[in-house]
Amino acid sequence: MKVDSFSLPLSSPLATARETISQRSGFVVRYDHRGETGVGEATPLPGWTESVDDCHRGLDDAATVAADGGHTDVLLSLDAASVPAARHGFATALLDADAKADGVPLYQWFEPERHCNRVPVNATVGDGSPAETADAVERAVAAGYDCCKLKVGKRTVDEDVARVRTVRERVGDGVTLRADANGAWSRDQAQDAFDRLAPLDVAYVEQPLPTDDLAGHAELRGNGVGVALDESLVERRVDSVLDADAADVLILKPMVLGGPGNAHTLALRAREQGVKPVVTTTIDAVVARVAALHVAAAIPDVAACGLATGDRLAADLAPDPTTVTDGSMSVPQSTGLGIDPAEVEPDA
Repeated sequence: MKVDSFSLPLSSPLATARETISQRSGFVVRYDHRGETGVGEATPLPGWTESVDDCHRGLDDAATVAADGGHTDVLLSLDAASVPAARHGFATALLDADAKADGVPLYQWFEPERHCNRVPVNATVGDGSPAETADAVERAVAAGYDCCKLKVGKRTVDEDVARVRTVRERVGDGVTLRADANGAWSRDQAQDAFDRLAPLDVAYVEQPLPTDDLAGHAELRGNGVGVALDESLVERRVDSVLDADAADVLILKPMVLGGPGNAHTLALRAREQGVKPVVTTTIDAVVARVAALHVAAAIPDVAACGLATGDRLAADLAPDPTTVTDGSMSVPQSTGLGIDPAEVEPDA
């Protein structure tokens, strides 16, 4: 097992719940297994995952375990609850090697009978005035997207509803609109927003309430706008969310959940209970993005996913084997992830 650090500049600053960041720092993981070298990525995002230092320590400890034991021992040494990004890095490298050894792309390693060339993806539009928001959605639609996610919650409910209404009037009924409140609303604000967003045909709102309010999210369901939970999955087990009937949609980030395998398992569990899975990233480099794409590709009839995030980076670890055209992302059909480990350069 080999671990190399990297730091990549963002094309523009990224505002998180804790800070505004201008670069993404993490680790490339390589692991030899079954005669193949697999590559993985651990790019922690504090607030969602462990810190960069904790991730580094987790991978260092895992490398020590790998020197004397097998991959099962390494996986057991990496706790998905405490070091999910580190576990994601190793698990991705292991799966990449496994799929290469079996001669299949990673998504077919998950679902052997599945064949998927493209996965639908959404465009994300930040906070802005009604006109600015509508202009941004129009540009996304012109670029081929038919699903757009609008950031809400920083303004008043009145202002956010006005923004969504302006977008809907501008682009018509043929574009799916989603909203992401990042837990900003109270129960009363969320109910008011849902009542007014339903006539505008908003598909769902991500994280309308604080992360721990599963009962409040459950009460919002069934009123014309779906409830999608994202941040809640950081603090609550998915089983707790499903048992509480708190979501219509689960936003699954493999790098937050401890690896592509965990995300795929949770997607299937959600589907069994009538909850839709949507796969997204945390603004990662190409290895993690493509791993998330394979998870999405393994899910039949998956809704548009938040995977078209490569343009948020000013530089990357390797050439991107995917393209985004007409609102969908191509899925690599070569073995494993479809990324040559020799082309992954941490110092790129």
